[in-house]
Amino acid sequence: MTFHGKDIKIFTGNSNIPVAKQTAKALGLPLGKSNVITFSDGEISVSLQESVRGSDVFIFQSTSDPVNTNLMELLIMCDACKRASAARITAVIPYFGYARQDRKAKSRDPISAKLVADLITTAGADRVLTMDLHAAQIQGFFNIPLDHLLGVPVLAPYFAERFGKNTGDTVVVSPDLGSVTRARNFADRIDAPLAIVDKRRQRANVSEVMNIIGDVRDKRVILVDDMIDTAGTLCNAAAAIVEKGGATEVYACATHGVLSGPAIERIENSVIKEVVLLDTIQLPPEKACDKITMLRVAPIFADAITRIYDDKPISPLFV
Repeated sequence: MTFHGKDIKIFTGNSNIPVAKQTAKALGLPLGKSNVITFSDGEISVSLQESVRGSDVFIFQSTSDPVNTNLMELLIMCDACKRASAARITAVIPYFGYARQDRKAKSRDPISAKLVADLITTAGADRVLTMDLHAAQIQGFFNIPLDHLLGVPVLAPYFAERFGKNTGDTVVVSPDLGSVTRARNFADRIDAPLAIVDKRRQRANVSEVMNIIGDVRDKRVILVDDMIDTAGTLCNAAAAIVEKGGATEVYACATHGVLSGPAIERIENSVIKEVVLLDTIQLPPEKACDKITMLRVAPIFADAITRIYDDKPISPLFV
């Protein structure tokens, strides 16, 4: 069995070209030459314009909006590389779409995250490299190796440098119970206490804040989540932290900025002073916002790719 190829080649779909270019530059490599186009009827065509025979191929593609188009680009690129005799194909998915459909919430629901995992494997991927899955158990949906990077080691140093560690006036807050582990990891890194917002979700993308577990009065608060979609949960939590909890300032950070629907408007009108995101999803110009700060993920992906190619563990990246 071939564990890796003779060299590294990096290709990208159309979803997040800047991250692929930055990663290739960090590795001292050119971005692979390929052409990904969409015909007038919506069909996607992929053409590899250089040989990948015997190579260790890494295909960058976030399955963000338009989700299905970007997913099909990834699948077709994997198939193209497999048929061109690549030694090993790694699907590099900075943002993994369909991750919120990870279980049956009610009768006759699909488990779409498992379906997507099967599609990626069938298309020819030999392993997956991704960051901050919405549900960690999705790693078990794959029958191929999956390396799971975390956003906290990138986000926490930003706030540690800005506000300092163990200052006594900063509290890390999880906006819901599902993000407690992530928020605790963040809090440990900046040596700050942890609080939790207890909410009740009435329907999809609508939530009601019920209670704040922990003391945030007269504190600077950092809300930590894995993604910001419509920003309803985030902005409601921020308002409750100020109005009910008595916090003086609210900042927020997340790995993935989905920012769909009214997200930008909500953030602009919220009490949040700054939202820090990683560039796992490319932010289009029309969604530019003075409150949003973007941090690069290319360095950590470059380190991970180097370790994968050299058959070394990626766990040191989380220290």
